[in-house]
Amino acid sequence: MKVEAFLVNSFTANGTGGNPAGVVLHAENLSDEEKLKIAQVVGYSETAFVSQDDEVDFELSFFTVTGEVDFCGHATLAAFSTMYQKGMVTEGRYVQRTKAGLLAVTIESTGHIVMEQKLPEYLAVFGYQVISKLIGIDSTVLESTQLPIEVISTGLPDIVVPVPHGYLDNIQVNEHLLSEFCKQHGFVSVHAFELCEKDSGLTASCRNFAPLFGIPEESATGSASGALACYLTKHLYDGERSNSFTFEQGRAMGCVSRITASVESNEQDIIKVMVGGFAREFGLQKITV
Repeated sequence: MKVEAFLVNSFTANGTGGNPAGVVLHAENLSDEEKLKIAQVVGYSETAFVSQDDEVDFELSFFTVTGEVDFCGHATLAAFSTMYQKGMVTEGRYVQRTKAGLLAVTIESTGHIVMEQKLPEYLAVFGYQVISKLIGIDSTVLESTQLPIEVISTGLPDIVVPVPHGYLDNIQVNEHLLSEFCKQHGFVSVHAFELCEKDSGLTASCRNFAPLFGIPEESATGSASGALACYLTKHLYDGERSNSFTFEQGRAMGCVSRITASVESNEQDIIKVMVGGFAREFGLQKITV
């Protein structure tokens, strides 16, 4: 059977950069084994498989080169942008079934895609010395931020790590230690960030490392951007009902991406998490399974 995989850069900045994902449409008849094989041939951090669903608009599944994950933000963006460009969907609101739950996706007339994420789960807090060994930044430097290192999930559990401005590009991940740590605790990645100057137009610059899933570093991570938006709302913008953020990622990889995120809250809790961006198709791969 011949399968077409569209190659799409997600979270592009002015049409450049972004994080590549594979997109396979009409995937109803593919087995998990076939999906994994396709994802391995495509070779990107994730490939999205789009199927019809009896109850909602689409079902999406996501495979890395090593196995299935519950959710992937940049592959979701790639999938819906591809469907929009192919005329399968028009601007409007859609619901996707994922292993992280039923999540809404809104397509704007500009082609900007906004994805709803799961409400945040705050899973753990770690000391600076523990994380210092994983990312090669001295614990006293991490502590100087006066911000906690917290594991948050808006679909996938990410370790959100603040670093002082100027230190983000100095991170040297110990991939073996980080993989073992994530495997032991059931986490996906380290999502490190440094806050940006207020006049930069950016909230934070970020780096994401998920070596346990075959991803040494990723140039745009939608799910972790939702987690970071919730982290900032909790620790820096507490009490504000609505916050919007713009994140840069991939700078150290020479592949800058731009990610928008917004969080809505009531008096007690966060009630909505949205992550958005643009995507651009750049190729097509034909695969035999």
